[in-house]
Amino acid sequence: MIRARIIGTLVAASAALATMTIVGAEPTAAGPPTRLSCGGEKPLKVTGGKYACSFEEDFNGTSLDSTKWMVQDTALSGMPAGTDGCYVNNADHVKVADGVLSLTSRIQPEPFTCKSPYGDFQATKTTSTVASWGKFAQTYGRFDFRAKFPVATAPGVHSALWLYPQDQTYGGWPKSGEIDVAEWFTGDPTTVYPSVHYEGEDPFSSTGFNCPVPGADSGFHRYGVEWTPTVMRFFYDGNLCFSHSWTPEAPLTGSQPFDKPFYLVMTQVFGSGWNLPTASTPTTATMQVDWVRVWR
Repeated sequence: MIRARIIGTLVAASAALATMTIVGAEPTAAGPPTRLSCGGEKPLKVTGGKYACSFEEDFNGTSLDSTKWMVQDTALSGMPAGTDGCYVNNADHVKVADGVLSLTSRIQPEPFTCKSPYGDFQATKTTSTVASWGKFAQTYGRFDFRAKFPVATAPGVHSALWLYPQDQTYGGWPKSGEIDVAEWFTGDPTTVYPSVHYEGEDPFSSTGFNCPVPGADSGFHRYGVEWTPTVMRFFYDGNLCFSHSWTPEAPLTGSQPFDKPFYLVMTQVFGSGWNLPTASTPTTATMQVDWVRVWR
C-alpha cells in the first residue's frame, strides 16, 4: 500500500494478510481440470501471443466459494484492522448476491470486544478482507478486478485490490514484495493508486500518483496489472496509467522478490493518517466486486 501516504493502514492490512499464511485453511488440493474462459477475453502479451485464462470468479452464486476464497477473521488470526478495527466473517460484512461480492466495514455505535487468540481487545470498527491464500496464487501474468468503491466523499474510507506473496520467501514485509493493483481513499476520491512495494524502493517512483478515475466511487471500473519479470504495468478501464521496473536491494537480484506466486486480496477498511475518519465519515462503507480474472 502507499507507504508515504498511509503508514497505519499499510501495516495493518499487510500484517493481517501475512497472518493468513499461519492460520486458516490449508492449500486446496488440485481437483479435476476446469475449463476457464475469463469472459472470452484473451489479452495480448507485450512479448507476443495471447494470455490464457488461469482463474476466474463471477460471484454468481449465493455464497462465497470456499474452494477459491478465505475470509480474514481476527477471532482466528489475531490480527486487528488498524489500531481499533476487527476483521469479521459474517453475512453483514462479506456477502455474495445479485452477481457481486460485497465487502462492508462499519463504525460501531459503541466499543466492543474483538475476540483474538492473542488476547481480546476493544474495537470500534468491524472490517472485511477476502483472499485466495491457499486456493490460488500465480507468478507473472495479467490480474484484473471489476469493482465499485463505496459511495463516500468524506475522508476515512479505504478500499484496496491487491496481491500478496503466498510465502514470505525473502522475509517479512516488504522484503517479499506486495503489488497494489488499486487503492482508493475518500480523502482523495477522484484518484486511484497503484503501487509496487519491496525492500529498497523509492515510494515516490514505485507508486502511481497520476491515475484519476472519474466516478470511481459511483460506478464499476476495471483495475488491472500486467506483471512480467521486469516491469509492472497498471491499467484502469483499459488505459495504461502507471508502470514500474524495480531494482531490489541486495542481496536480491533480477526479478526478485517478484518471482514467486502471489495471491489475490480484496480489502474494505477505514483509514488512518491523512485519511483518518472524521465526524463526517459514513459509518458504513461497502465495496462491490463484479468479477476477478487472471491470465497466464
